[in-house]
Amino acid sequence: MSSRGIAAAGVYVPRGRVTAEDVREAWGAFQGRGIDAKAVPAGDEDAVTMAVAAAGRALENSAMSPNAVDAVAFATTTPPVAEEQLAPRVVQALGLSSETRTWHHGQSTAAGADALETALNAEGTVLAVVADAPVGDPAGSDHAFGAGAAAFLVDDDAAVTFAGVGSATDESPGVRFREAAEEEVASLDITGYERAAIRETTRDAIADLGLDADRIDAASLHQPNGSMPYRIAGEGVVSNGAVAEGTVVDRIGDAGAATAAIGLVAALETGGDESVLAAFYGSGGGAVAFAFEGRLDGDEAATLDDGERVSYVESLRKRGIVVDGDVAGGGANVSLPTWRRTLDSRYALTAGRCPACGALSFPGEGACDDCHERVEFERAPLSSVGTVAARTVIGHGGAPPEFVELQQRDGAYGAALVRLDARDGDGSVLMPAQLTDCDHESVAVGDAVRRTVRRIYEQEGVVRYGAKFTPTE
Repeated sequence: MSSRGIAAAGVYVPRGRVTAEDVREAWGAFQGRGIDAKAVPAGDEDAVTMAVAAAGRALENSAMSPNAVDAVAFATTTPPVAEEQLAPRVVQALGLSSETRTWHHGQSTAAGADALETALNAEGTVLAVVADAPVGDPAGSDHAFGAGAAAFLVDDDAAVTFAGVGSATDESPGVRFREAAEEEVASLDITGYERAAIRETTRDAIADLGLDADRIDAASLHQPNGSMPYRIAGEGVVSNGAVAEGTVVDRIGDAGAATAAIGLVAALETGGDESVLAAFYGSGGGAVAFAFEGRLDGDEAATLDDGERVSYVESLRKRGIVVDGDVAGGGANVSLPTWRRTLDSRYALTAGRCPACGALSFPGEGACDDCHERVEFERAPLSSVGTVAARTVIGHGGAPPEFVELQQRDGAYGAALVRLDARDGDGSVLMPAQLTDCDHESVAVGDAVRRTVRRIYEQEGVVRYGAKFTPTE
């Protein structure tokens, strides 16, 4: 048997949580069987930022240098733009090599399986990342939709070995789809038809693996709600105990293509000496099942129970459902070529070291801050953790026009000067940045903060991503 498999994994779930009880109170019903709460992405989060966060955790858990990654396979059904390959953004934000090979998968909830299989079939060290944040009709399908991301570092001589793949295809249109140019996910809502299509096709993919049900310790099965994985597993396919180990939809909601992938991480962390199963169903009529052997020594699944409760109205605002997004005024225009040229500094990955005097400058372009010579700066990697040197809170009416939509979604935001040390310990720089995922009023000078990648603003129809900071505790 090949030793190729999963060496490490990472999970990211947005901090906000809205409960089923709050949704039910607002609408008089809750269309999300078996879901107790769902994750709510903040106004500066999307599939790209969640993918970067999950992939960063996978790299940290492996203690592997970003330079060791040969390729990235990225999957989502909810890209922030209709047409653009997004994996290069993930590569840049993580500080991977410009020679990194990329693949992009989408179109159905089995996209995560496509990314994982791509990584398993490739050579070298590959990151398979899947992130999603579906949106539906607020009066119905949206009740179940959450958000999250999972990343798998696939390599040879891995702790978890890939033991096989099975598949099945049976055209089933209308189970889950999104019309062209539409943002909302829908289905024909023919319950019996949908259940049968998902159950039978997924069971056929599992049967194609030829596993003994008694040897499956943990399983993550397609889980658009809390009951579907158990319907798939019925009649001796997989035990209910094994299914429970990989079921996460009850805590984070239906995160589209990412739900089964996040469940796989949970299953791999709890699995025993036998097999771990993952089964993905693709809206439209295809299913893919994977068998793995081994266990991940981590605690990524614990993040599923973290979070902060938000009201239902606040959850709608954060996701932009009740925000018009119209902004008066032009704001500060930064041309796309200028933004691109300074990506390393905008992601807080590097400063510039002066070859004349050795001092650090941020950003690393133009004249040296110390000797004032115009030089060609050397790249100086920065630590991802810094300290707050100064901070303030920008309330409504005080933000530049490009940040008004963020305020409409998330309210007042924190801004800080963050001191970051060079990774080699020789010098430090100050970086102005926004704070996120925190009570801005509680952040004090001297607090430790960690870099995270978020949406900064959108200009000329292009989302600009960059570094923000969140408290380490």
